[in-house]
Amino acid sequence: MNISPRDILKQYWGFEDFKSSQKIAIQSVLESQDTCVFLPTGGGKSICFQVPALAMPGICIVISPLVALMEDQVENLKTKGIKAQLLKSGMSFKEIDQKLDNCVYGNYKFLYLSPERLQQELVQQRILKMNVNLIAVDEAHCISQWGHDFRPAYKEIHKLKELQPKVPIIALTATATKQVKKDIQEELELHQPKIIEESFKRENIAFLKRYSYDKINELYSSLKSSNSSSIVYVRNRSTCQELSSFLNKKGLKATFYHGGVSTNDKQKRLVSWLTEETPVMVATNAFGMGIDKSNVRLVIHYHLPESLESYYQEAGRAGRDGKAAQAMMLYNDSDKQRLTNQFIKTIPQFETVQVVYKSMMKHFRIAYGEGQETTHDFNFHEFCSKYKLHTILTFNTLNLLDRLSVISLDKSFQKKTRLKFLVSSERLIDFINHHTQFALLIRTLLRTYGGVFEQELNINTQLLQKKTGYNEKEVIAQLEALEKHGLLEADFIKQDLSITLIKPREDQYTLNPLRKYIFQYQENKLGKARSVLEYVEEHYNCLQNFILNYFGEQNHLDCGQCSNCMNKKEKKINKPNNEQGKIIQNFIMTQLAQSDLNSRDIIEKSDFPKEAILETLQLLIEKGQIKLTQKNTYSL
Repeated sequence: MNISPRDILKQYWGFEDFKSSQKIAIQSVLESQDTCVFLPTGGGKSICFQVPALAMPGICIVISPLVALMEDQVENLKTKGIKAQLLKSGMSFKEIDQKLDNCVYGNYKFLYLSPERLQQELVQQRILKMNVNLIAVDEAHCISQWGHDFRPAYKEIHKLKELQPKVPIIALTATATKQVKKDIQEELELHQPKIIEESFKRENIAFLKRYSYDKINELYSSLKSSNSSSIVYVRNRSTCQELSSFLNKKGLKATFYHGGVSTNDKQKRLVSWLTEETPVMVATNAFGMGIDKSNVRLVIHYHLPESLESYYQEAGRAGRDGKAAQAMMLYNDSDKQRLTNQFIKTIPQFETVQVVYKSMMKHFRIAYGEGQETTHDFNFHEFCSKYKLHTILTFNTLNLLDRLSVISLDKSFQKKTRLKFLVSSERLIDFINHHTQFALLIRTLLRTYGGVFEQELNINTQLLQKKTGYNEKEVIAQLEALEKHGLLEADFIKQDLSITLIKPREDQYTLNPLRKYIFQYQENKLGKARSVLEYVEEHYNCLQNFILNYFGEQNHLDCGQCSNCMNKKEKKINKPNNEQGKIIQNFIMTQLAQSDLNSRDIIEKSDFPKEAILETLQLLIEKGQIKLTQKNTYSL
């Protein structure tokens, strides 16, 4: 018996009805029509392909470049009782073969895979045998060289049309300029697609910019004032931990989330944030994709983003329930310089890509023509030090090689242990009988790893945690205790990255065909970073409209609630006269004559409006009457 899309929505998602755009998209797919869905973040794009796929017999193939997002969606489907599979890097041939067989014969409804996996002959052969009902291309902007996450492998997705010519394609994205939308339709070879498009305007979000010499205390004040579920985005892991620690010391409950946090800890922290036990999440951009929390009231960017696309996508995680929310960008002159240094000046040139690639092959001892589908762990900073490579430029190069499908880069922090037993199995069993507290760990080791008595092996401590139920400290403590008893030798190793070589080593033959893409990447990155600087330096026009114009939407009325709109209103109502300006200047100079102060101290000592104090401080610096010290305080 067929179940209606609305019944499916209610049964699995608990909603009574679709949004109008979702309804149109679902109907288009059910009529076997190619479809493009351009909806803002929080618009419910996944429902547009998941519901019709469930309403039709067969399996839906979902292409996405984001492993974290695919993992989240597969887990969410499984918790609803929906059968879904995921193919990702690091899987053995046998595991991939088994999962594909399940999709052919096991009544699965969804197969998630990266565009790189789609190029494998084994995958293509099995797709031919599948009863495919829909092809969903998520994050479809990646197919365009002008998209903010361009991946050449996306250009091969049209092969699915050859494998399953009668199956409709639905392409979805939350961030696409006019040119990107055109490229999506052309590159996917869509046939007269139905276009479902909503304005990217988020009327409930106030876009705020705040210039501050004391960002960390500005962050604290903003979060304290909001007193609600919030996300703070930063650009690196160390700042994640530093800000989380600072906020907790100041009495705000905060946690942090980045690619180096263990899977177990990520889940615990996510649950703590979702249940609002811990209202503030400090995170890198690894956080937020596929996470459904509608009542986030404040999103703060503590560092400048690399593109307006990523900024708007991350800021759009505020106010998904339609209620008033804020997206705030904290910055000062050093942030603008950092964006230039970290993004504009560290965009890899082709020569840099060649040097890093050859160093990597040398480091992994890969012979010419070898290495395909091999996985290697390594310490990133040791690698850069060994080959005298610039760390940021090298990391950006590895990310570029990942996007170009030369390698697959896993940034999850790993702790491994080299381990070898020094005693016989008989002696070990005797030890267990007299020290039962070690029995579970030792037996798990023996069941999981073969050859521990013959040779030194790499042991994954996270896998041992999962199998024993111990936490990391307990596993390490027991291994150290066994070492003290003279039963084994253990060497604990920290690995930053894991790299799978997708292609064999062929040096210039591997990289030369990609030269034009690398040049396009440079031009694209440069343009996008400059757009962020233009946004930061826009002090008059509506910020929401600035972003909408960037995405090709024009003729919108001013939002009336962004920083620029509010400043214009305030100046009209409370335009300070010259006399008042002089009074504020004299007040500041008097305070600084007594001692150096930061902006927060000056504001607390005065009865003047905060914005007037900040504006006057900036004016006095420009006039050279005061200066900013290395401690971020003002001095005469």
